[in-house]
Amino acid sequence: MLDKSKVSLGIAPIGWTNDDMPDLGKENTFEQTVSEMALAGFTGSEVGSHYPADPAVLKKALDLRGMTICNQWFSSFLISRPYEETEEAFIKQCDFLTQVGAKCIGVSEQSYSIQGMLDRPIQEGKYVMNDGEWELLTTGLNRLGRIAKDKGMVLTFHHHMGTVVQTEEEIDRFMASVDPELVFLLFDSGHLSFAGIDPEKVLRRYVDRVRHVHLKDLRKSVAEQSRKEKWSFLKGVREGTFTVPGDGDVDFAPIFKILEEAGYQGWVVVEAEQDPAKANPFEYALKARKYIAEHTGL
Repeated sequence: MLDKSKVSLGIAPIGWTNDDMPDLGKENTFEQTVSEMALAGFTGSEVGSHYPADPAVLKKALDLRGMTICNQWFSSFLISRPYEETEEAFIKQCDFLTQVGAKCIGVSEQSYSIQGMLDRPIQEGKYVMNDGEWELLTTGLNRLGRIAKDKGMVLTFHHHMGTVVQTEEEIDRFMASVDPELVFLLFDSGHLSFAGIDPEKVLRRYVDRVRHVHLKDLRKSVAEQSRKEKWSFLKGVREGTFTVPGDGDVDFAPIFKILEEAGYQGWVVVEAEQDPAKANPFEYALKARKYIAEHTGL
């Protein structure tokens, strides 16, 4: 069982409204989203595109529901744009997160990413960095990690399908190259599974450097269809590649056990981008909450 005094449970709004495909869930308001999150038993939320941009407004709405912001996605462009551009945006987002009580910022390198391209098969043709780009990425992230640390925050890096850090080899090289005191790992069970990587293996190797966890399940039959039919990442989302924990094929038992044995402290966050017209967000949030309670004690 996970320690309730150390581990908090959140959920991402992407099941209600999709940032990359705004037509998915456009009818779901911010107020409905966070109300249903709270009603389902979650105390944390990541930031969605339809959330208030005013930190005071956002914090008040969450305080009313006994919730807090636990993380926000940040797109870096360290290998394709001047470092200063990313740093400026990073500082602005860290300051926003500090005002709403968050301690974590989740960075994903989006240079040359194919995850948002509707006409690019997600399982093939992703960009591979050269040595110079690896140096730009890791050096830049170390600098951003220092900024986050000085602000009392933690920079976690999100390995992700279609990006420059997707494969097991890329994750290993990344973790060997960044400063372990400044840059941490955002572990995502769904993206590892989709990439054909055993999540248990990666988590066991790096659990001491994990500061944020995405609990994402994968429907392997849909993932296989995606590969065969050369779907884009976004088409796969529409067709149901991902789902909430306990509804797909990821084995979460060893993941929970590793986190427990390591004394993990931080947030575990349900994140499962689906079409809300096919997978009612509140229904699936309740399903995830029940599964996690049964298997972790949270």
